[in-house]
Amino acid sequence: MQRRGALFGVPGGSGSRKMAAGDIGELLVPHMPTIRVPRSGDRVYKNECAFSYDSPNSEGGLYVCMNTFLAFGREHVERHFRKTGQSVYMHLKRHVREKVKGASGGALPKRRNSKMFLDLDTDDDLNSDDYEYEDEAKLVIFPDHYEIALPNIEELPALVTIACDAVLNSKSPYRKQDPDTWENELPVSKHASNLTQLDNGVRIPPSGWKCARCDLRENLWLNLTDGSVLCGKWFFDSSGGNGHALEHYRDMGYPLAVKLGTITPDGADVYSFQEEEPVLDPHLAKHLAHFGIDMLHMHGTENGLRDNDIKPRVSEWEVIQETGTKLKPMYGPGYTGLKNLGNSCYLSSVMQAIFSIPEFQRAYVGNLPRIFDYSPLDPTQDFNTQMTKLGHGLLSGQYSKPPVKSELIEQVMKEEHKPQQNGISPRMFKAFVSKSHPEFSSNRQQDAQEFFLHLVNLVERNRIGSENPSDVFRFLVEERIQCCQTRKVRYTERVDYLMQLPVAMEAATNKDELIAYELTRREAEANRRPLPELVRAKIPFSACLQAFSEPENVDDFWSSALQAKSAGVKTSRFASFPEYLVVQIKKFTFGLDWVPKKFDVSVDMPDLLDINHLRARGLQPGEEELPDISPPIVIPDDSKDRLMNQLIDPSDIDESSVMQLAEMGFPLEACRKAVYFTGNMGAEVAFNWIIVHMEEPDFAEPLTMPGYGGAASAGASVFGATGLDNQPPEEIVAIITSMGFHRNQAVQALRATDSNLERALDWIFSHPEFEEDSDFVIEMENNANANIISEAKPEGPRVKDGSGMYELFAFISHMGTSTMSGHYVCHIKKEGRWVIYNDHKVCASERPPKDLGYIYFYRRIPS
Repeated sequence: MQRRGALFGVPGGSGSRKMAAGDIGELLVPHMPTIRVPRSGDRVYKNECAFSYDSPNSEGGLYVCMNTFLAFGREHVERHFRKTGQSVYMHLKRHVREKVKGASGGALPKRRNSKMFLDLDTDDDLNSDDYEYEDEAKLVIFPDHYEIALPNIEELPALVTIACDAVLNSKSPYRKQDPDTWENELPVSKHASNLTQLDNGVRIPPSGWKCARCDLRENLWLNLTDGSVLCGKWFFDSSGGNGHALEHYRDMGYPLAVKLGTITPDGADVYSFQEEEPVLDPHLAKHLAHFGIDMLHMHGTENGLRDNDIKPRVSEWEVIQETGTKLKPMYGPGYTGLKNLGNSCYLSSVMQAIFSIPEFQRAYVGNLPRIFDYSPLDPTQDFNTQMTKLGHGLLSGQYSKPPVKSELIEQVMKEEHKPQQNGISPRMFKAFVSKSHPEFSSNRQQDAQEFFLHLVNLVERNRIGSENPSDVFRFLVEERIQCCQTRKVRYTERVDYLMQLPVAMEAATNKDELIAYELTRREAEANRRPLPELVRAKIPFSACLQAFSEPENVDDFWSSALQAKSAGVKTSRFASFPEYLVVQIKKFTFGLDWVPKKFDVSVDMPDLLDINHLRARGLQPGEEELPDISPPIVIPDDSKDRLMNQLIDPSDIDESSVMQLAEMGFPLEACRKAVYFTGNMGAEVAFNWIIVHMEEPDFAEPLTMPGYGGAASAGASVFGATGLDNQPPEEIVAIITSMGFHRNQAVQALRATDSNLERALDWIFSHPEFEEDSDFVIEMENNANANIISEAKPEGPRVKDGSGMYELFAFISHMGTSTMSGHYVCHIKKEGRWVIYNDHKVCASERPPKDLGYIYFYRRIPS
C-alpha cells in the first residue's frame, strides 16, 4: 500500500463535483458490477489515449476506464462513455513545477520524488534538477463528473481499492524491453550441440535463392542438416511461402533451419521444427560455415546507431542528415516528428511520406469523426482508427508547437509549467500494424520498402467502404515473354505498387576516379595509414531506367509451343501509370563472401520524370502468340493423398491464398474454388487450377462444397451459419434495435457474425457506411464480402491511369551497410521548400541529398 499512500488529491476544476466521505460508498454501489480488477492478460493503457496522443502529461490528463482499461484524453472520454455506458474512470495527471530555490538562488539539493508513481518518460526539454514532478490520481464518475480523490482507503469499497491499486501498479503494454533480456527469451535448441550435418558438398550462394520445390524467392529457410533451401509458411498478411520447409522436416526429420536474409555477426532467425518454436543456436557460425557462409564477417549496427568502425560510411551519415548545417526547426500542422522507439525509423519515414499525400489525408483525417464514432469497442485493435489517430497527430499541429518565448517563461513557471509536446510516439500504431508479423514485430531494423508494401496490404484489407487511398499507388505491368526457339510471345498483366530500378554500376561516369580510389584505399589499409576520402560512384538515372526496360532471362521457362522447358526472355512495360509513382533504387545485395552489401552510389534523380516511353503496346503486328496451354500440374504424392482422402472444411480455406489470387483480378468465388480444389497447397498451385478452368461456364459461380449439402459462397464466412435465407433470432434483433439502431442494420450485423450479439455490435460500429438503406440490403445479399461492394460483373484491379509525367515530392534515405542496420530519414517538399524528417526532429532542409535516396515518391503532373 506504499505506492497508494503517495497519491495526493488536488481540487478539481469548476466542472467537477466532490463527494462527502459518507456518500462515496453509496455513490459507487450502482457501478460496482462494471469495475474490474486487471487480470494477468489485460492490457492497461495508462500512458496514451486510444484516439490521440494525449497522456497524463497533457493539460487535460488521461482517463482510464475501470472496466476495459482503455485510456482516453479529455476530448474523447465522453465518446467512450456514450458508446459503452461505462461510468467510472481513473483520471491521471502529472504536474510539472519549478523547484523551490535555495538561499543561494539555486534549486534545493535533489532528493527522491515520492510523488511520482506513473510509469512515464520525463520531458527531455526540461532540466530535472530545476523541475519536479507530482502525479495525481482520482476516480471520476460520469456523466456528472463526480470526483473521488485517491487514496481514499477508508471510504472506498475493498474491490475498488484493489482495482485502483492494480491499475496504478500495472506495467505499460508498450514498455521498452532491455534488448539483452528480449533476446534471451529464446531457448537454446536441444539439437544445437549435436546437430548432424551431411557432407554433401552443398555451398549456398550469397544471392539468387529459390525454394527447391517451387519458384518462391522470399521467406526462404536453409536447413542446417542438408543445406536445402525451402519456403516457409503463409503469414496473415499474404506474405510467406507454401510450407515446403516444414514438409521437408516431416519427410526427413532434420530439425533446425535458419532464415536467409537475417544472418548477421550477432546471430540469425533459427527455427526448430521438432520443438515448434524459434530457438537459439550457440554453434550457428560453425553450422553456417559448413555451407560456405561466414557470418562473423557480416557487418551490422545495433539500435539503428552508427557503427564508428566503418569509416567509409561517415560521409553518408553526414550528407543525408545534413550534419554541420544549421537547420531551422519547423513547427505546426504537417511538421510533427515521430519519436524513435529503437529501430523504428523505417516506419516513421514511410508514414511521414504517406500522410503527405492528400488522398490519405482525406481518407483518414478527413473522416475522423465518422471513423472514431463508429470504431470497435477496442479501438487500439482497429487499423482505420489507428491510421486516423496517427494522421491527425502528424497533421493537426497539436503536437508540434514552438517553444515558449523566454520572456514568458518566468511568468509561467511561477505557477506551473505546461510543457509543449513536440513529436509523437507511435507505440500503439507500431504494435498493431506489426502484430503477428515475424519481422516488423521485432526490435530489429527493417527494410522501408518491405514495410511500405506491408502497409499497402493493410490499407487494401481494411478499406473504408469503397474508398481505398492505396489506389493511387496501384498500376498494371504488362509482361511480354518470348520463347527463344519459336519466337512466339505471351502477354500477361500483373499488379504492382512500386517501380524497382537496378543500379547500373557499369554505367558509372567516374570509373577512373573509382579505380584510383580503390587502389589508394587498399594501399592505405595494407600500410595502416588513414583511408582516403570516399569516392562515390556517379550513376546516370537514365542508365537505371534503361536497365529496367532491358530484356531478362526467365528461369525454368515452359514453352507451350514446344510443350517443354526452353529459353525465354521477359520485358516489362507499364500497362497503366499510377497517380503516385514510388521508385525504389535497388541498393542492397550480398557479396560473394555472403557479407551484406550496399551500393554506395549517387544517382542523379530528376525532379521531373517522364516515363511515357515505357507505356505498354500489347501484341504487335507480326507477332504470334504462344498457345494457351498450361504446363502440367505436378502434385506431390502426399498432397494427392490429402486431396483424395480429406475434404477441407469451408472455414479452413486459406484466405491469404484467396486474397492473393483475387488481387490479380480473378473473381473472388473462383479464387476460393481454386484454393479449395487444390487442397490449400498455396497460391501457385491454385493459380494453375484457375488457368485450366477459367473458360468453364460456372467458373465464377459460388463454391458448392461436396458433402456439405449445398452452396457455400464466400458470403458463408461473412454471414455465418444463419445464411441469407434464414432470419437471425428476433429476440437478439430486438435487443439491438432497442439501442437505437435500425432493424436492417441489426439483421445484417447478426448475419455477418453468426448471430453473436457482442460481435454484431462491433460489426455495426466498424461499418458506419452501412446505414438503413434498401438498396444496400439487396446489394449485401448478393455480395461475397461485407466490406467490398463488388460490381455485377467481375472486374480487374482498380487503377488510376493517366500521363506518365511526374514530379518529385518526397524521398526516403538510408544510412548504413544493410537494411538490417543503420538509420532512415525522410525529405518532403512542402509549401515550395524541402523539409527533413529525422525521427522527432523536423527542420527546413538546406541541401536535400536527392542523389543518395533509397525510395522516391513522384506525383503525376496534370496534363
